[in-house]
Amino acid sequence: MARDKHGQYFTLVCKGLVLASLGLILSHCGQDLEEPLTEADSLHGEVADLVFIGDHILTMAAEGSTPPTAVAVRADRIIALGTEQELAQYIGTETRVERLGEHALLPGFIDAHGHFSSLARSADQVDLSSPPVGGVESIDDIVRSLRLAIERQQIPPGTSVFGFGYDDSLLAERRHPTRADLDRVSTEHPIIIRHVSGHLVVGNSLALAEAGVNAETADPIGGVVRRLPNGEPDGVMEETARGLLADSSTGLTPERFDELRRKAIDIYAAYGITTIQDSNLSLSYVGLLREEAAKKPYPVDIVAYAMANPMPDSELAAVVADSQYENGFRLGGLKFTLDGSPQGRTAWLTEPYDEGPPGADADYVAYPSYEPSEFMRRIPGVIERGVPTLVHVNGDAAIDLLLDGLAAANERVPLSDHRTVAIHAQLTREDQLDRMRDLGVVPSFYSVHPFFWGDWHRLSFGEERARFISPMRAALDRGIPVTIHNDSPIVPPDIMRLVSIAVNRETRSGYVLGPDQRVSVMEALHAVTLGAAYQYFEEAEKGSIEVGKRADFVILARDPLEVPKNELAEIPIVETISRGLTVFKNQ
Repeated sequence: MARDKHGQYFTLVCKGLVLASLGLILSHCGQDLEEPLTEADSLHGEVADLVFIGDHILTMAAEGSTPPTAVAVRADRIIALGTEQELAQYIGTETRVERLGEHALLPGFIDAHGHFSSLARSADQVDLSSPPVGGVESIDDIVRSLRLAIERQQIPPGTSVFGFGYDDSLLAERRHPTRADLDRVSTEHPIIIRHVSGHLVVGNSLALAEAGVNAETADPIGGVVRRLPNGEPDGVMEETARGLLADSSTGLTPERFDELRRKAIDIYAAYGITTIQDSNLSLSYVGLLREEAAKKPYPVDIVAYAMANPMPDSELAAVVADSQYENGFRLGGLKFTLDGSPQGRTAWLTEPYDEGPPGADADYVAYPSYEPSEFMRRIPGVIERGVPTLVHVNGDAAIDLLLDGLAAANERVPLSDHRTVAIHAQLTREDQLDRMRDLGVVPSFYSVHPFFWGDWHRLSFGEERARFISPMRAALDRGIPVTIHNDSPIVPPDIMRLVSIAVNRETRSGYVLGPDQRVSVMEALHAVTLGAAYQYFEEAEKGSIEVGKRADFVILARDPLEVPKNELAEIPIVETISRGLTVFKNQ
């Protein structure tokens, strides 16, 4: 699949190549599958390792193609599609035949954006998430959870304790915890907890002292140290100021981190995901993942994006994306981050927040987390060199900066098929969608937000802006290719819940946020399969069930096209298959 410079799709479909040859062998097509052929009996000498048979096969291929009721796989490739009779010739004595019944077969889900290694690290941290992910509903709950972890794990004094996932929008107090709150947990352990957005952290007094953060500490460029009336830090660190406190990998041995990454793969596979993203990485860490995969290949694909913001020019100029996976890993390109988080109220806007963070002025619009002039200077060269690029942009001011950078690149050299991805793109304006279409941008919408923070956004941005959060319908109506994502570990990598929210757009309170931005079930599924493969320049290999493509599948307990829309999130994953091999099975 490709796209012309105006952002429209066109599809080159080779129809009937397999079935035409099958039509020449009608005598074989009539053979009963219960009488398996030997390899010598196969017309092409190609016996399948695996054949699926069922009435609920969603190929996600081009419209107009006849839905198959059988799929044949050999090694890591799809070798034939057709009916049960037509694929009889591929059944050998060793072929595994799987009759799907009421189960549905889809292409393996593709994680369009997330932070695989961060999810892995979180397994050794204290989960401070609010329902439905966790059970924390107040600052007292945070204190209690951290104390309990210290007691149960017998963490010695002086050892750092990390927590993740607290959400001020859902706490009874409707505020961030502070150093004083965390001092109630312990004054002998440095304690650092991460906001659910990942864009703010809070440290207790000992954590601040060990980091040397005090009243004299200046706000870093692109960040804010929140302060008490006397100028001392109150413990909350926004955006780049997070880097002033210890990192959550502190004390994590390489062996333990390796173990956690392998466990994290199992988590993704349990949600039907066969391609995982890991972004915001240093090049040295990319090398570590490459070496780890070489020692023991990853059972699913992991595509990494190196963090461009802190790279010196010489390092940035040397980055070359991998065109192929080796041992289940490749470097996909670069990522810039231009602003913050809507739920953290640090997304950079052109018009003021309706309700900003505590103490904010009436004209508060937040701020860029990266120097705009630096982005404008650097992005044209990256695009000209053909390095696939993700750009984190939540607020419309940040989106303007991205689009201005691409327009500047286009003035130097006309844009090729670059597929630069606007990560999140939540507060996109209508006029910006037109520019995205014209500049060939792929927006990857953070489409879980209407449920998780839709009610909060109505307070932050007002009704009009909130209803247009993650405007997937408006983008599709313009012919813009889109993807959607969970941004794990911000929320778990639950693809069916993501699909459900994109389709229903219900908030926690049951309010439908922007009903005109709802999409169909097929459109949402396309965004996490073939659409996501397109984003990665992998549409020739993945994203649909077609002959010659990778044998990546997910089996769902029910057909998502036939269940009530309010039950989409509850469809269980039955099995996940990567490269023709089962990587998850629901026992």
